[in-house]
Amino acid sequence: MQLSFSILCAGSVRAKNTMNIMLTNVLDAATDGLFYYLFGFAYDSPFNGFIGYHYFALGSIPLSSYDYNNFLYQWAFAIAVAGITSGSIAERTQFVAYLIYSSFLTEFVYPVVSHWFWATDGWASAFRTNKFIFDSGVIDFTGFGFVHIVGGVAGLWGALIEGPRIGRFDHTGRSVALRGHSAALDVLGTFMLWFGWYGFNPGSFNKISSFYAFGYYYGQWSAVGKKAVTTTLAGCAAALTTLFCKES
Repeated sequence: MQLSFSILCAGSVRAKNTMNIMLTNVLDAATDGLFYYLFGFAYDSPFNGFIGYHYFALGSIPLSSYDYNNFLYQWAFAIAVAGITSGSIAERTQFVAYLIYSSFLTEFVYPVVSHWFWATDGWASAFRTNKFIFDSGVIDFTGFGFVHIVGGVAGLWGALIEGPRIGRFDHTGRSVALRGHSAALDVLGTFMLWFGWYGFNPGSFNKISSFYAFGYYYGQWSAVGKKAVTTTLAGCAAALTTLFCKES
């Protein structure tokens, strides 16, 4: 996914800013991975309704309910949040400022929100015994809701604070189109992101070889396959919708 973000963003910016956008995506994966390992995963663990407080630097893991794969899965979501925000403030962020923002976003902001919805004791979680919201809690199977909300809100505030890119408006205030320098990278990055969704969406089941009780031919693999089909059709529909909207 991070490779896909890098390629897509690199093609969407002007050539002079390619190195900057590639570097920010490297920081998302590397620096944020360390911060999430030290702090973020602990804040995402069960403790109370607001925040977690266990497993700093993966201490006491593995357990019956937590293993190393949980860290890798959540780390991928955390840096996806940072990648969404990176695209919103592309071409106008200094290296040090981005390093501070991105680290804070993945070590504290995302883990706390993730705890609310996915931890067994999160205030909005569907896994709570007494479900706070509509007696069901928030059901977000693959994190598509709060992952994009956190990334989108952070990107919106970043864009508002930093303002438009240099050259985005002329001296009269009229907008100037700033096109990306490589359509080939845009398309390649989009296809790679689409491929990455097969890891996010079907992978959210965590396991495949598990039979269902009501039939020999039905098992977890059927749900995984259905999720993969849904991911395929959703991408197809989104691509055609975008093309028709641009034509109209």
